[in-house]
Amino acid sequence: MSGGVELTFELPDNAKECFYQEIQKNVSSTLEFQVVTGGQYDVDVTLEAPNKEIIYRQTKTQFDSYNFIPKMSGVYVVCFSNEFSTFSHKLVYMDFQVGDEQPLPGLGEHVTVMTQMESSAQEIHKSLSSIIDYQTHHRLREAQGRKRAEDLNERVMWWSILETLAVLIITVGQVFVLKNFFAEKKPSQMNSK
Repeated sequence: MSGGVELTFELPDNAKECFYQEIQKNVSSTLEFQVVTGGQYDVDVTLEAPNKEIIYRQTKTQFDSYNFIPKMSGVYVVCFSNEFSTFSHKLVYMDFQVGDEQPLPGLGEHVTVMTQMESSAQEIHKSLSSIIDYQTHHRLREAQGRKRAEDLNERVMWWSILETLAVLIITVGQVFVLKNFFAEKKPSQMNSK
């Protein structure tokens, strides 16, 4: 039996989001997460067993993967917290896999030795699953890199605007100063000095 959830969600500042997953005893499970954008790219994560025992806790972590085999059946709770941040919301990717992946239809309950075609189909299936995982991780890295580049671009734009304004103000100031050097002084202005 296999199941789980894979999603990307927004975690507001000063907030906590929890997700619930029913898991049977002794079924291999994996929790994987990554902060895609926001702040210092960190969140607090806890995984709680049905008896309220915390079986996994990370503080201010950008990404991690945790494999476990539950000791009891029930609803497990994974919570992501951004309560330490007062102004930056985060975009978080989570993959909560329960159980092993189902085999290809017709190959799981195979009594005899697999044919070469069936073996090839099984290998292709495994390779495609691996490719899907790689694509997910590359999409996350691309989104993270794009967000950083957009933030940097915005900062460069504002710095350039400020530099341009400074150059214009200095230019106008220098024109007035030079104009005063070459302006003809009237006799009434000379006597007052």
